[in-house]
Amino acid sequence: MILTDKEILAAIESGEIVIEPYRRSALGTNSYDVHLGRWLATYDAEILDARKQNTITTFEIPQEGFVLTPERFYLGVTVEYTESHKHVPFLEGKSSIGRLGIDIHATAGKGDVGFCNYWTLEISVKQPIRVYAGMPIGQLIYFTTDGDVEIPYNRKESAKYTERSDKPKESMMWKNFEDKLFVEIEKETNQA
Repeated sequence: MILTDKEILAAIESGEIVIEPYRRSALGTNSYDVHLGRWLATYDAEILDARKQNTITTFEIPQEGFVLTPERFYLGVTVEYTESHKHVPFLEGKSSIGRLGIDIHATAGKGDVGFCNYWTLEISVKQPIRVYAGMPIGQLIYFTTDGDVEIPYNRKESAKYTERSDKPKESMMWKNFEDKLFVEIEKETNQA
């Protein structure tokens, strides 16, 4: 079930959902609008390697905006820091953003119970477009869970995105290659 505006407000009042800064005008009927932060990043290498740490260059969006182009992939970040202690947050692009040909996530639209951070955006565009820090970029939708969570995301040893930062975070996929389970699965797959 998706939380309504009244349920989101009640969850904020109880501390189950944290949004900083919180703006009442950003609360929709059953979502909360988030905004593009002032930092963008691009990967340094032309060819990325899933097994290695891929470095990024972070830069600030100037006041006159920044033109995103289709041949580049960008990481962005939300202005809002959020926490969800009981609900599953989903980040979706606003329809106005989609109609400009901007995708704000490639695959990672779902957070976990216990996610406490800014949202890194995985931005791609269909044609060149100028974007501005602070512009509405997406909306958070909160779902109720059925049952208790054993270990919230922010307490999992395997959680890779727990360090609080208002700057975009590069992929931490390379850490999976250090995981014993992955090594076991990789070995099994290569033997098949």
